Amino acid sequence: MPSATEGSEGGEEGEILRYEETEDDNVSPTDLSELLKEGTKESHDRAENTQFVKDFLKGRIKKELFKLATVALYFTYSALEEEMDHNKDNPVFAPLYFPLELHRREALVKDLKYFYGEDWKEKIQCSEATQHYVDRIHHVGQHEPELLVAHAYTRYMGDLSGGQVLKKVAQRALKLPTTEEGIQFYMFDNISNAQQFKQLYRARMNALDLDKNTKERIVEEANRAFRFNMQVFDELDKLGRSLTEEAQDGGFPVHDGKGDLRKCPYYADKLAGKAGPGCPYQAAVALAKQPLVQLILAACVAVAAGAAAWYLM
Repeated sequence: MPSATEGSEGGEEGEILRYEETEDDNVSPTDLSELLKEGTKESHDRAENTQFVKDFLKGRIKKELFKLATVALYFTYSALEEEMDHNKDNPVFAPLYFPLELHRREALVKDLKYFYGEDWKEKIQCSEATQHYVDRIHHVGQHEPELLVAHAYTRYMGDLSGGQVLKKVAQRALKLPTTEEGIQFYMFDNISNAQQFKQLYRARMNALDLDKNTKERIVEEANRAFRFNMQVFDELDKLGRSLTEEAQDGGFPVHDGKGDLRKCPYYADKLAGKAGPGCPYQAAVALAKQPLVQLILAACVAVAAGAAAWYLM
């Protein structure tokens, strides 16, 4: 799945929002974490502006489309974690193996059971764009395991940052239960402090015994991972346009002000002050001015009272 640069506190409207939030005086420009941060900036810029991501952050996402996105995540993380398990003892990746803290497959299974039922496996399939992503992950895990670092970094660091904003957006926009069904993917119950864990993860990356050429290849692979994600986003956007389910209204506030929007890795759109024509209240007022609607409201007092109560929500 978007700019305030690392270490900025406030950020100006329209800045690109990244998931590297803090400066570390102990890092060197040649450290892998710094090379990845600098080397993927352009990919961030492109990814943050995909239509799917921008619509998602505004709460304009259909439930069926969110379910399909969850399916794509399931196949992606199943492949990634399978290859990570295979390489858990390989020194080029082993220090980044945190199955208890990071692995998402089982959480995604819970989400799929919620959305599709106990027979969820029979109701889902891997999309074309997701399959390309999955195939690349398997190739890397089996032939170039050092490049798994790029895929793990791209996914998990984003999940621990912007993913926490997406969780709030999805829960509110799709009216999901407050008991967190459907968004288990975003819950990291075994990480008590996400910021501290990310610092640990970056330190582990920087301690890997890698030469300059291998680091460059990891950065290149991270950019490739971003491209795969963008292809999945574009595929979802096209599917979304073909779905008949009415889109969720993006005008109501999908973010309650809690949490830091700057942490979202792909969020760049200027949400502040943008109620826009999609605002339910404005739409209701405009509708009520129509003569036919006024007649219906006058004839159906009870319905009008109920509608009025809804307008005030």
